[in-house]
Amino acid sequence: MSDAKEDAPKKKGGKKKWILIGVGALILAGGGVGGGLYATGMIGGSGGAHDEKKKDVPHLVPKSEQKYAGSGEGGEGSGEGASASAEGGEGGADANASSYYTFDKEFTSNLLDSVHFIQVGIAVSTPYDEKVITNLKTHEIAVRSAILMALTETDEEQVFTPAGKQQLQKRLAKAINDTLKEKEGFGGVGNVYFTNFVVQ
Repeated sequence: MSDAKEDAPKKKGGKKKWILIGVGALILAGGGVGGGLYATGMIGGSGGAHDEKKKDVPHLVPKSEQKYAGSGEGGEGSGEGASASAEGGEGGADANASSYYTFDKEFTSNLLDSVHFIQVGIAVSTPYDEKVITNLKTHEIAVRSAILMALTETDEEQVFTPAGKQQLQKRLAKAINDTLKEKEGFGGVGNVYFTNFVVQ
């Protein structure tokens, strides 16, 4: 009789042991699945499609990473209408570098309710990386159209005063950014500059 009583606690302890082993196995399996999802970027962390989309968004370029034209480095900063300067970026953000892009062809348009026309050369600056310049080149036809539309809405008073020209620069920057946002989801142009300005 005493042998039967001693066997009962051993069976009970055996069940606890198997339950603990099962729970441990579930925790390990869950950790493995969670780690796999984390590694593929489906949950938290980095990687996956979410980060790929983030890589497509231009990033601000700090002055410490400034590339200067003629420094021997390739890329957008050293050729084909683009150059870099130590000047601050959008809104005078001195901590950021500026990259410039000059449109090869000038823009010619009639002025609003006038017999005069305007011919301007335009360059733009961005505090963001080369993706903004690439987007400008990719969608140059659409951007040129937006610039021409903005120029046709310009009256004589704007083109003959410094304040009017500054307003025109802001309108052109908005037109360019709106077009880039429509095409790429991001504008990035900080300022518009006139490289040539003729009214006839």
